[in-house]
Amino acid sequence: MASTKPAAGGALPVLSFPKVGGGSLTVGGQRDRWTLFIVYRGKHCGRCKKYLNALEGMKSGWENAGFDIVVVSADSEEKARADITEFGWSFDIGHGLTEAQMNELGVYISDPLSAAETDRRFAEPGIFCVRPDGTNQIVAISNGPAARPDLAELLDGMIFTIQNDRPARGMVTS
Repeated sequence: MASTKPAAGGALPVLSFPKVGGGSLTVGGQRDRWTLFIVYRGKHCGRCKKYLNALEGMKSGWENAGFDIVVVSADSEEKARADITEFGWSFDIGHGLTEAQMNELGVYISDPLSAAETDRRFAEPGIFCVRPDGTNQIVAISNGPAARPDLAELLDGMIFTIQNDRPARGMVTS
C-alpha cells in the first residue's frame, strides 16, 4: 500500500494506539485543545531519545500553550516502557503503530538494518501540530532521524500562530 503525504490544512486521520500502561491514545478529529503528535522511530534510535528528552524539558511550555502531547512508535510496549523507565518521560506514549497507520499518516517507513536494530519495520520521524478541529497546521515528515523541527522554535512559532489565528501554510497546489 502506497502512502499519501498529508496535506497542510487537511484533516489528520483519526487513529488510535495502545498506550503504555494501559488504555489507548487517539489523534485526529475534534478536540478541546491543540495536539502535538510525534511519531518516533523507536527504542533503537539515539536521536529519538535526545529529541524526546528535549520534549520532556519543554512539556509544560507546550501544555501551557494549549497542547496535548501524544507520542507513538511501532515498538512493543516492553521497549517503549523501558525508555520511559530509563528517561523518565511523563508525556503519553503509544506503541504498536502499524504499517497501515504509518501509510495513513504519510510517514516514511524503513526496514531495520539488522536484527540488532529492531525486529520490525518502523516509521521515520513525523511531527504534526493539529488544530482542535482536527486539521493539520504543521506537517513535518522526514525520511531519516537527523532532520526534525527544533522543538523550541516550533513552540515559539505555534504560540505566534495561535495568538494571531494564522492559517495553515503551504496549501497551494499547482
